[in-house]
Amino acid sequence: MRYIPNTPGEQSQMLAVIGARSIEDLLARVPPKARLARPLALGGALAEMDLIRAMRALAAENADADAYTCFLGAGAYDHYVPSPINHLISRGEFFTAYTPYQPEASQGTLRTIYEYQTMIAELTGMDVANASIYDGGSALAEAVLMAHAVTGRGEVLLADGVNPLHRRVAATYAEGPGVRLRQVPAPDGVLDLDATRRLCGGSTAALAIQTPNFYGCLEDVAAAAEVAHGAGALLIVAADPVNLGVLEAPGRQGADIAVGEGQALGVPMSFGGPSLGVFAAREELVRRMPGRLVGATVDRDGRRGFVLTLQTREQHIRRAKATSNICTNVALCALMGTIYLAIVGRQGLARVGELSTAKAHYAAERLTAIPGVSLRFAAPFFKEFTLRLPKPPERVVARLLRQRILGGVPLKRFERRLGDCLLVAVTEKRTREEIDVLAQALGKAVA
Repeated sequence: MRYIPNTPGEQSQMLAVIGARSIEDLLARVPPKARLARPLALGGALAEMDLIRAMRALAAENADADAYTCFLGAGAYDHYVPSPINHLISRGEFFTAYTPYQPEASQGTLRTIYEYQTMIAELTGMDVANASIYDGGSALAEAVLMAHAVTGRGEVLLADGVNPLHRRVAATYAEGPGVRLRQVPAPDGVLDLDATRRLCGGSTAALAIQTPNFYGCLEDVAAAAEVAHGAGALLIVAADPVNLGVLEAPGRQGADIAVGEGQALGVPMSFGGPSLGVFAAREELVRRMPGRLVGATVDRDGRRGFVLTLQTREQHIRRAKATSNICTNVALCALMGTIYLAIVGRQGLARVGELSTAKAHYAAERLTAIPGVSLRFAAPFFKEFTLRLPKPPERVVARLLRQRILGGVPLKRFERRLGDCLLVAVTEKRTREEIDVLAQALGKAVA
């Protein structure tokens, strides 16, 4: 356990060590305009019942996916979470488990992680998957660093269709080792292959794409693999694993590293996290993989067991030699994904994908029948699509919100050229009636 000094004397001693006289000295670099110049508007102490009532009233002000009809996407999706998941992960042996450093005392946790890795490897079509990384953004960033380490090259191409939030995480990671990131345009909603060929050369460590991409469009993974491998670079493919019950696995289309956001695998959106980072690769790259890897072995009596293996993290070896400084894994979220896949099975996962794409195409047909509303891109899409609206999307979604509809994500905050666009996601949870209500409400909002 870590001891946190909390007495005034202990805090003064700590401040003295770093040359500060008070807490105010520590805050001196925070600009005045960013600091609150008045006391917090908090009332007095409340009785427990009154406090719970007040907190429930505050929570009711949130527009959550249980009380509103949700068409939000852009990386987090309102897929159905089977009820057994919450019951199972709430068991004490799972809920309180942390890093399985001692295999003799952690066989259950190690076994569940091993099962998770096996399922992810099968879904992505890769040889090996690791224990979970924080989220989709950090998974992409780790793939960028891994490609740099494997090839010795200093540049990575990122397709415009990769989630812009994940690209920002990758840029933060790449700054330390000095990896140069270059964006490849997607003017028609998918990777510009001609531009990619011109940019991909001898200094390129990897090309990173996403499919379905941030705009909802399906990328040509095989064509991207041909371009990357022709230049001696690796291909990184970001994919939502819940879609892989229907879509072809990245590994079978030429990907060298497969990453993704696994939140859709039974993990609630939870107002933004925690979520689940998926990471898988070809076997020849396994020694450069970040994070943890659980392997199956036998003990001296020949009984099957599970252990952490290839632990090339900064907690186990010298930092300069480590593959990554990922210090933990979100094993509880990985367990949710494992239970989800075990419950829905192969046919159930395919059914989730089929329903999502069928309902998304029905929604696109209904919404584009509204005068002035059209699809922004002509490329095929899966469960998410980009609409062009005749009125500012920010105003439209605000109006839909008053009708208890989370209508989509305006894209202006991500890309100026898409300032008139709205990203709409449709999962298997949405009904025909909900889609029809959205179409009716959107029609009035843009009239």
